[in-house]
Amino acid sequence: MSACADREMLLHGLLDGELDAVNAAACEAHLKTCEGCHAEFLRLQALRSAIAAPEVAYHAPPRLRASIEAALAAEAAPARPRMLRRAAPWAGGAVGGLLAASLAVMAVAPQLTAPGLEAQLVDSHVRSLMANHLTDVGTSNEHVVKPWFNGKVDVAPPVPELSAQGFPLVGGRLDYVDGRVASAIVYKRRLHTVNLFVWPEGHTMLGAGDRAVRRDGYSVVEWSRGGLRFAAVSDIGLGDLKSFRDAYVASAGRDDH
Repeated sequence: MSACADREMLLHGLLDGELDAVNAAACEAHLKTCEGCHAEFLRLQALRSAIAAPEVAYHAPPRLRASIEAALAAEAAPARPRMLRRAAPWAGGAVGGLLAASLAVMAVAPQLTAPGLEAQLVDSHVRSLMANHLTDVGTSNEHVVKPWFNGKVDVAPPVPELSAQGFPLVGGRLDYVDGRVASAIVYKRRLHTVNLFVWPEGHTMLGAGDRAVRRDGYSVVEWSRGGLRFAAVSDIGLGDLKSFRDAYVASAGRDDH
């Protein structure tokens, strides 16, 4: 008996501790009812133990380990921005050093943090489709989905029904963004799924500006409203996803009044 085809990657993620709490719990529950997946998970555990056995595992000599760690440290060391050397040759002493460090953080932080969070959003979108855990509450009734979030997240997000605009509501679930519980509101665009992640703006690594990017074949559109950060993710084109954002913002605004 073999493992379920749509669960094989999740079994590896569960074994390595790479799944978020929601998907890990769903995968563990599946193992209790599926003999094929349970047997495959036991096989993976045995294989990992065999590879880690002292007579099999290879331990790098100290010199090799030290040289690799030194190379990694040199690669990770941030390069000093050239603009600081040209713009502030007079900057010396404690005040100059603090100013240079502040400017360096301002120059590199947005580029370093934004892609990481966007990758996390895309990964969460893909996991929700692979793990058959698209919704915790599945309904097109916005008056059921919005109250469901109350008490489960810091702020319950607006949940407008957008069928008239071509994006029918499917339901909602809890997910994680930047290590915090976030709302995930699910819509459809024909045969495509749109995950809308919502979390308090003050807890994100990203700036408050609007963004629209393509990453690994997926569109990500982000914006902020009313102290909340929104990120819509789907495999539809950026134009369609921007239309979703506009429809959501307009409908949510009407609901607030």
